Amino acid sequence: MAYIHKSKEFLQILPDWARELAIKYGSKTANLYILHGNIRDYLPHESHEGEFVFDLIKNYIADVIFGGRDIIAFYDRSDGVSFCTEEMAGDYETVLGRRFPDDDPADFISTDPEKSFYYLEKYFLMRVPKDKKTHRCRMVLIIDYAETIIPGGDLLRFSDADRYCLVTLNRWANNPIFTDGDISIILLTENMADISLRLAASPSTVKVNVPFPNESIRASFLRYKQQEGILLLERGISPEGVGRVTSGLNLMNLDRLVQESHEADKSLSMDYLRQKKKEMIENEAGGLLEFMETAYTLDAVSGHEFVKKQFRNAARAIRQGQLEVLPMGYLIAGPVGTGKSFMVNAFAGEIGIPMVKFRNFRSKWQGVTESNLEKVLNILKSMSPVAVMIDEADAFLGDRDQEGDSGVSNRVFAQIASFMGDTSYRGRIIWFLITCRPDLIPIDLKRQGRAEEHYALFYPETEAEKTALFEILVKKLNFGVHKFNILDLFKKFNLDVSGAEIESMLVRAKQRAMMENRTMISREDMEEIMADYNPPFYEQEIRLQNLVAILECTSKKMVPKRFQGMTNTKLLSEIRELKATLGERG
Repeated sequence: MAYIHKSKEFLQILPDWARELAIKYGSKTANLYILHGNIRDYLPHESHEGEFVFDLIKNYIADVIFGGRDIIAFYDRSDGVSFCTEEMAGDYETVLGRRFPDDDPADFISTDPEKSFYYLEKYFLMRVPKDKKTHRCRMVLIIDYAETIIPGGDLLRFSDADRYCLVTLNRWANNPIFTDGDISIILLTENMADISLRLAASPSTVKVNVPFPNESIRASFLRYKQQEGILLLERGISPEGVGRVTSGLNLMNLDRLVQESHEADKSLSMDYLRQKKKEMIENEAGGLLEFMETAYTLDAVSGHEFVKKQFRNAARAIRQGQLEVLPMGYLIAGPVGTGKSFMVNAFAGEIGIPMVKFRNFRSKWQGVTESNLEKVLNILKSMSPVAVMIDEADAFLGDRDQEGDSGVSNRVFAQIASFMGDTSYRGRIIWFLITCRPDLIPIDLKRQGRAEEHYALFYPETEAEKTALFEILVKKLNFGVHKFNILDLFKKFNLDVSGAEIESMLVRAKQRAMMENRTMISREDMEEIMADYNPPFYEQEIRLQNLVAILECTSKKMVPKRFQGMTNTKLLSEIRELKATLGERG
């Protein structure tokens, strides 16, 4: 195999991340590389025997990317030092045995990095040719589970061994003898946030992200399994079809699916694949993402006609592949109980793409929050197209100016804002920030280029709107209701209620009917419940939520008639008064 820094043809067949690594290696400007992301996966390549195979990334790096090197060593906390071939291992033991005849040979390959790194450095320097013009000896050390030797977090919490490893790797990264002598160090870690920031942020290190496999690679892997005779698919399903519906899974996950199916002698169906995909991604995310099951479309939403029309236009653009016309994200505002989350779920059902909900990724342990977020964002990249819902976004996301947690919130906010603003994911990762207090969301997140479209949902204004909402909720809840004119009751009681409150009334009416051993809700049930209804005592909070939602609307058509006469000046004045009354600042 030709050396990677000399063969242009070889560079063309490498995946993007491997090509990036090869080019930066060939530039000879650095000797310490950090590979992160999907590094616990299989990678496709052609073996020495000419066969198309899938191998673990550590072997891929050694065999494919650095296949022409003279010495390839491995280290991790579990196995200690090992080599790519027996000949390399023998040379290492022989050279060190002559140099350190009184030392224990077990220390040469120890799992203790303080011992192993000392001997590896001596060995590498001894193997650097004196005349580099006529002789070359290319050396590579691949360190797996780098987070176990240079963990993230405060340096004060480091053990002596951690400090030794950090100093050693920094010294190697800045040692011209290593660069001139063609000695390369590659660190493998899933999340950059898991390793010391002093090394991860160092300008002398090269960072390369290994992405999840795309649809083409997944299909290739499945064809490879089919050729081996272990891929069982239901009639009409092809490896390409499975590749399309398994976005978000890596090849390890796919291999597990295939093996389980083969062992059970049961063909894979699309329904089974979707269910397993959901389970695997939620497990991969460590419970930080939750799939939102949606059995509804926008037809199940009552009222909010302008917003539904906009969402239907967006759904049409997605189906037609016109992703460039889609906003990066949406801000969905409005007072409590207006069905904001349900509207977003219905939109996901309209376009047929998966929707996930961010769960709390924050941790009290230092470094874990950033690591969790990095893992989630990598999964979202691999799942695209995907809709991402963040409920109560004002509390969930925080802001750039939070204090009291050693800068964690600031870094997390900056990471989310940067990811949301990456236009390469326009139409592929659609953000939905849901809140009843959009004024508390920082401008950084709701400006153009992030949550670009601002929609607001309000309580039904007229008896007709309340009636339509009542009928939709009856269908949604699948309750049996005797035929009667609910409009008469809305006129009679003239209640200013939200969709959530109407749904609650229906549930209470159903309970009343069940207590009397009836299956159908009667007019009398609803009348008694509505007569007994006691309006909530937080009118000022609701008023404030209405006003800040109006202020955020990107279209006047969404604003209810009773608020359309208010100027922005009057809105801002009343908002300030309400905040002062409620004891809020700003």
